[in-house]
Amino acid sequence: MFFFALSKMKCSILWKHGFQQSNLDHTLFLKHRLGKVIALIVYVDDMIVIGDDAEEISKLQEQLTTKFEMKNLRGLKYFLGVEVTRSRQGIFLSQKKYVLDLLSEVGLLECKPADTPIIQNHKLGEFTD
Repeated sequence: MFFFALSKMKCSILWKHGFQQSNLDHTLFLKHRLGKVIALIVYVDDMIVIGDDAEEISKLQEQLTTKFEMKNLRGLKYFLGVEVTRSRQGIFLSQKKYVLDLLSEVGLLECKPADTPIIQNHKLGEFTD
């Protein structure tokens, strides 16, 4: 998983390189090649690239660097209020820091926790539309 800072990107560049824009999220682009997948998310001037095709990710980075000013910030740690940690068991997403900052801002750090209506340790997979 790589995190990039880049100048304004146009969707047509990604389409030209075989990416398809998701119907569910206009910031998500997917590329399937030889049973492998790359997911690319663009938000303003930041881009996250993740996938199991290292060769194709490297090609993409080279191609985009020729068209845009880019900087590879390496491993993703924090993005849009979500902390990202990696281990042998997988990738874990947390909003603990975001929530603590929010509670601190509104003076509710001493509030009592409540159960969250979500399945814990849920395994995510790719949804094909």
